[in-house]
Amino acid sequence: MIFTRQDHETLAGILAEAGRREVMPRFRNLAEGEIREKRSATDLVTEADEAAERFISAELARAFPGAALIGEEAVAADPALVARLGDAELAFVIDPIDGTLNYASDLPLFAVMAAVLVRGEVVAAVIHDPIVEDSAMALRGEGAWLGSAGGRSRDLRVAPAAAPREMTGMMSWQYFPEPLRSKLPGHMPAFANVSSLRCCGHEYRLAAAGNGHFLLYGRLSPWDHAPGSLIYAEAGGHVRMLDGQPYRPAQPTLGLLCAPDAESWQEIRTILLS
Repeated sequence: MIFTRQDHETLAGILAEAGRREVMPRFRNLAEGEIREKRSATDLVTEADEAAERFISAELARAFPGAALIGEEAVAADPALVARLGDAELAFVIDPIDGTLNYASDLPLFAVMAAVLVRGEVVAAVIHDPIVEDSAMALRGEGAWLGSAGGRSRDLRVAPAAAPREMTGMMSWQYFPEPLRSKLPGHMPAFANVSSLRCCGHEYRLAAAGNGHFLLYGRLSPWDHAPGSLIYAEAGGHVRMLDGQPYRPAQPTLGLLCAPDAESWQEIRTILLS
């Protein structure tokens, strides 16, 4: 199965249209009852998430008949859907609104994103920002780039490696199990700055564009990390699970670390896990 550049443009267009039709008209316009908790007060779903996923899934089904469609909200209703990622000839992992907590808090920092998998391997990705209407994109083996609605494009490239004290990064330490969860914040002073945007999509975009050195994640839902991990890798970065194995969405273990190169990846891992 070959996912072509034309196929990729089709995917990017569907996500952009979902942003225009379903996401942005509801932003800061959600009525009472259109924001609900899933697992906790910080894990939310909104009417916009569900409407955008319905639109994206319907459009992908028309454009790519027979493809497996694994959306975040669909998996919330049927967790068994994730099992299709490992062996589907063609699968789409869909995050209709990444950064739902920001979206529901009226903060304009969220993304619409999807990744394409062929027999379990991520081969294409799009992270669309519906606020400014541009998309970070990647095709396996063809690099990563940022494309705007006006047709302009520029290549994405990760930051060069630096000494730890000069590095900045994004870290979702709160999703690790104890005792690591409590220990990770104590290692943050080894770096110049460590923060979080509460939106994986924008964190990956930022790092792939060279505006930050590393990313660390504990909870590895495929819709959160399949798109960004490919974009970061195609921008020249080193992406590995904390055990050193390559990231595959259908076979996640604990912890994903992204760094400019293999040497700095090992250095950051040593600091964080010491």
